Amino acid sequence: MEAEGMVLCTGSQRVCSAQPDPCLLQERVLTKLLETEERYLPNRRPLSSIQLEIEPHMRSRLAGWMLEVCEEESCEKEVFPLAMNYLDRFLSVMPLEKSRLQLLGSACLFLASKLRETLPLSVETLCAYTAHSSRPEELRTMELLLLNKLKWDIAAPTALEFVEHLIRATGLPRVKEQVVRKHTETFIALCTIDYEFVSYPPSMIGAASLAAAVTGLHLGHHGLSLANRELTDRLANSIRCDPECLRACQEQVEIALQARLRQAQRDTLPQHVKSEELERSRTPTDIQDVSL
Repeated sequence: MEAEGMVLCTGSQRVCSAQPDPCLLQERVLTKLLETEERYLPNRRPLSSIQLEIEPHMRSRLAGWMLEVCEEESCEKEVFPLAMNYLDRFLSVMPLEKSRLQLLGSACLFLASKLRETLPLSVETLCAYTAHSSRPEELRTMELLLLNKLKWDIAAPTALEFVEHLIRATGLPRVKEQVVRKHTETFIALCTIDYEFVSYPPSMIGAASLAAAVTGLHLGHHGLSLANRELTDRLANSIRCDPECLRACQEQVEIALQARLRQAQRDTLPQHVKSEELERSRTPTDIQDVSL
């Protein structure tokens, strides 16, 4: 029977995955996540106080590449934010040459996939994504250095782990949950790429992203409009934070999204009109799909 089960999982190249566990949505689980998230935040010192060669825009470009790798390999959605948590914690404690930044990003993806994937990313696959500028032995050595600097404490909560708890707090109808979840995950990915959000705890990023998604989609609550202030008050209460802080974070999420949309619009314009003034964007969250 065991051998037969193995064939079902690997012989047909199907990946076994667990079904959602309702026990993980209990209040005590959310409380534990909130208690532990601060422990996994990067040091709040400016990046320039540690890194001599690496600047925020380099980190954001690397994050975009890491997200592309995760999408190409159909990784579990938790792999990318977890890998970025490792990256930011490492960069906040140890200087690194910019020539080794992609190697560090690869090591973070390698480690995060081991924790979250049934079939982790392989060393060879990750080296191929670097156009073989990184060698397998270099990647394994960097992984050990990464683990050492993280003190082998790698089970960090991510913003995605708060989403299901927070969706329940909104009281939205079940038929609306899927579209809200999709948009919230998109906003979380945007925040994860943007260095401006590094100092925010995952719970606030998750709550602000959810608030931005619900507000932008103009969803109703049992036939009534779910006002933005009421929504953020509920979410703030769920994550035990000041509602005004959450509203400020939500506004920053929307500003970041607006900037990303404008940049994408510029990139699609013909060269001869790129210098012309762009038409004013709509409300940043008033969209149906966002491609990062």
